[in-house]
Amino acid sequence: MIYTRLSSLVLDSSLLSIKDTPIVCISHKEDVDGIASAALLKAAFGNVSVILVDYANIISTLEKINLETSSSSPASTKNFRGKKMPKIFICDLGLNKKNEQRFMDILSKSISKGYNVTYIDHHDLSEHASEGLIEMGVNLIHSIRECTSVQVYSKFKRRLKPDAAFYAAAGALTDYLENGPRGSSLITKFDRQFLMLESSVLSYMISSKQHDNKFLGTIVDSLSSMKYPHEMEGGFSIAEKYAKKIVNGMNAIKKLIVETKEVAYVQGSAELSAAATVNFVLGASDRHVAMVYKLKDDINSCVISIRGSKGCKVHLGRLVNDISSNMGGSGGGHDKAAGAVIPKENLMEFIEMLDRSVSDFAHSQHKDKR
Repeated sequence: MIYTRLSSLVLDSSLLSIKDTPIVCISHKEDVDGIASAALLKAAFGNVSVILVDYANIISTLEKINLETSSSSPASTKNFRGKKMPKIFICDLGLNKKNEQRFMDILSKSISKGYNVTYIDHHDLSEHASEGLIEMGVNLIHSIRECTSVQVYSKFKRRLKPDAAFYAAAGALTDYLENGPRGSSLITKFDRQFLMLESSVLSYMISSKQHDNKFLGTIVDSLSSMKYPHEMEGGFSIAEKYAKKIVNGMNAIKKLIVETKEVAYVQGSAELSAAATVNFVLGASDRHVAMVYKLKDDINSCVISIRGSKGCKVHLGRLVNDISSNMGGSGGGHDKAAGAVIPKENLMEFIEMLDRSVSDFAHSQHKDKR
């Protein structure tokens, strides 16, 4: 039964499948913004099944949920096993050229069966996807200026305790969107040093436990009950161990960084998060773009993380989306942060195209100023 397959994805052990709750939240598992978004929705609505995913399995997860209702008879489309059809919230999971149409097709089927679907995100969204989602009846909450958790907090503020603003502020700070009009306002409500400390600890806890879904679920539960990271059992200890791991890993990686005209890149360590590594590479070089790749032999692909410096003027999310889709992969992201999955054999071609595109854009900008 599909319930069994879904239960391994639902991270709240008290909610074993979507049949137990009228509300499902599918959110990004790899950073504070996605985890905080799920926690805020749980705090706002109470009985919520939380499913944490990465970009690679958003489509397969949605297909499993949709499959659960595929055998429902027409007479039962307004009910889900005698209950109201569930609401589905999808948070902090950006789309790209490869998956946006499939994403819309799945949501269209879900809505036709009576689901109430809300998509909350801050990644670059194509006009085709934006218009298509709204037309089919998705509640679209989208801004590239505010992180997802800030948008969740703003939308459901009346349902939340005042303390909940802290977790939205943490999402904005760690997602490098602290200058958004709402995010910056939330951040100023708190002592900045305390917010930075707690946000960093939370980020390290999440990064160090990416393979421990049960633990990530306890983080969501703790945040939804308005606990600070330092109040979570072993939280600071976990962050300290991960910090030491980062220092050791960076010392080893430093010697392996390769530089092209515009890009500094390195193969990532299995022990460290790509986000921590790519930020280090950006700081350790004088290039405008840093890239970290990890080989995934099981899918014959490279998983890539990219960051841009303040001097990088090209929108990396859009650029990476274009390059990766032309190689049979997928990718996208923000103006200064992007990610991609591409066939392993295309790695060097990807790096060359990225380097050339950034260089050409910089050159054209320079000519325009003259």
